[in-house]
Amino acid sequence: MDMALPPFMGSSSLLPTGTLLESLIHTSHEISSMENLPSVQMRNVSTMIRRIKLLYSLFDEIQETKCPLPPSSILCLTELFSVIRRVKLLIQGCKDGSSLWGLMQIELVSNQFYVLVKEMGRALDILPLSLLNITADIREQVELLHRQAKRAELFVDAKELHRRDDLLEIMTSNNEKNIKNKGFIDMGRLKEILSSIGLTSPLDYEEEISKLEAEAQKQAGTGGLIVVSNINNLISLVSFSKSIIFTSGENEKIKEDIKQRSALNRYDPSLISQSVLPNIPDEFRCPISLDLMRDPVIVASGHTYDRNSIAQWINSGHHTCPKSGQRLIHMALIPNYTLKSLLHQWCQDNNVPLVESASSSSTDLERSNNKGKLCENAIDHISAMKAAADAVKMTAEFLVGKLAMGSPEIQSQAAYELRLLAKTGMDNRRIIAEAGAIPFLVTLLSSHDPRIQENAVTALLNLSIFDNNKILIMAAGAIDSIIEVLQSGKTMEARENAAATIFSLSMIDDCKVMIGGRPRAIPALVGLLREGTTAGKKDAATALFNLAVYNANKASVVVAGAVPLLIELLMDDKAGITDDALAVLALLLGCREGLEEIRKCRVLVPLLIDLLRFGSAKGKENSITLLLGLCKDGGEEVARRLLINPRSIPSLQSLTTDGSLKARRKADALLRLLNRCCSQSHNPVG
Repeated sequence: MDMALPPFMGSSSLLPTGTLLESLIHTSHEISSMENLPSVQMRNVSTMIRRIKLLYSLFDEIQETKCPLPPSSILCLTELFSVIRRVKLLIQGCKDGSSLWGLMQIELVSNQFYVLVKEMGRALDILPLSLLNITADIREQVELLHRQAKRAELFVDAKELHRRDDLLEIMTSNNEKNIKNKGFIDMGRLKEILSSIGLTSPLDYEEEISKLEAEAQKQAGTGGLIVVSNINNLISLVSFSKSIIFTSGENEKIKEDIKQRSALNRYDPSLISQSVLPNIPDEFRCPISLDLMRDPVIVASGHTYDRNSIAQWINSGHHTCPKSGQRLIHMALIPNYTLKSLLHQWCQDNNVPLVESASSSSTDLERSNNKGKLCENAIDHISAMKAAADAVKMTAEFLVGKLAMGSPEIQSQAAYELRLLAKTGMDNRRIIAEAGAIPFLVTLLSSHDPRIQENAVTALLNLSIFDNNKILIMAAGAIDSIIEVLQSGKTMEARENAAATIFSLSMIDDCKVMIGGRPRAIPALVGLLREGTTAGKKDAATALFNLAVYNANKASVVVAGAVPLLIELLMDDKAGITDDALAVLALLLGCREGLEEIRKCRVLVPLLIDLLRFGSAKGKENSITLLLGLCKDGGEEVARRLLINPRSIPSLQSLTTDGSLKARRKADALLRLLNRCCSQSHNPVG
């Protein structure tokens, strides 16, 4: 790398050696001092920590000698620092993340350890040990580490692999044969697996559920629906296991507290026979009464209750959801056809008579079992999925009918329920579109009722996540109505969700052309960029970015006045969209109008220099892209402003070693350009 740099970029000034050594010592010491190793990947983690301890001894001795480092060693130490930082993140992820998810990902995580060991070996290839003033013992240890790293092979713990396979077998054991034979999960075997990864107390189970929920949120944007579905299956399995394994006082006390809070426990438990009902899955119990639901309904918060229990709750004067505490925006009770279908199937399989409760009767509650010492029965996965799809179809058709023929109040409720139904699951989005919901939702965008408009545009946003629905939404003539909501919607949330819908639709290239061709679309997004909340500004910026990918739209974004606003947002820490604003500005460099407008701003250059030092990895990439573009092709004035800024050269030098591959390449190109500029003015730098 040093050989490719301009003359003023000597390798000795490539990176502050003292800072590099301190960082290496600090990070490797943090790893070496780690305790309470994770139950999963224990051997890979412990072996990696042992390797880092050897490197820690090397770094510590180099610092103690206080001898200047040979220039050829700095690149190696820089590469080692990159490896060690990623090692720390990987081990920390194993320690702090979900043990069950780590077990499911065992090959992937093991391969990550393997890749880091190999990178460590390649970094040590270029370490000039003979030029370092270190003891023979340390030299021998490092040479041994180097040989081991070069010979290292991928290690996947056979015991952990066996546990993972056992867990998968348990999770897929709900097949047709087991249902017919009334088979149950082997709880002894499951408990043994969970204990082996550190789940031994109710608190462990609760923490694992929280970690799995966090992982599901993390994967929601990038991992895909199958991954999120698998994580949700694990959450259900852990919750179920906890309720079965720990059936003593703790769970009983929690359930009793819920009953007391609900103020609905008006029946005598002594009247209930233990033999009336078989083992009830937790999903079929009402959160209020903890009994088998007979007529499941959805309230405005999206939670499901038995009609009898929630009706008593509402009739007693409560206007909040018992489970979440959220205020209910309406008191309608929408039938949960999906759950009702599964309930019917379960009752049929277990010979349980299912008599739907009337809203004024409490007899069904008195037939339920409140003891809470019940275990979950296996449900055939394929038939359950089919039943769920049929129920979603029935629900969607019912709600579309309400959209078409209902009063404004009914339309508002139906649009809200479709909004919730479309929030999760590609199948749900497909089924809702097939039921004919899109044209009716488009019509409701022009409603004067703020609630109807907001629910309609948000339902369309959720539906547009399914790619085929993007085409159906555009074909329904929705774009002009969505732009109208974006420009002058009844609520800010409606405007922001309209911007998010445009972002979603513009993922398709043809839609970029069609949306950009509407004269009001881009100015409306720029207006939201000026007036919106933090989330709204982010939605507007990402939508503008998508549209600006199509070259013909770039000039329209500039003409609409986006550039000064985007630069202003870079200076606003509270806006929180620095990376998004930088990405749009970097795209706008690609048109003449954008380049001229960006060059007019004199505060941008020092701002970009600061972002090179303190920005995110993506922010640094876009900052160096902007600086390089501004200095090229007639940008001598910008180059001179860079040269007289005392922070610019050190920031660029740092980026050539610490940045991403793309950022390093562009930083190197800009340094060459500045060196030429400096030579031409007979005032060489450094």
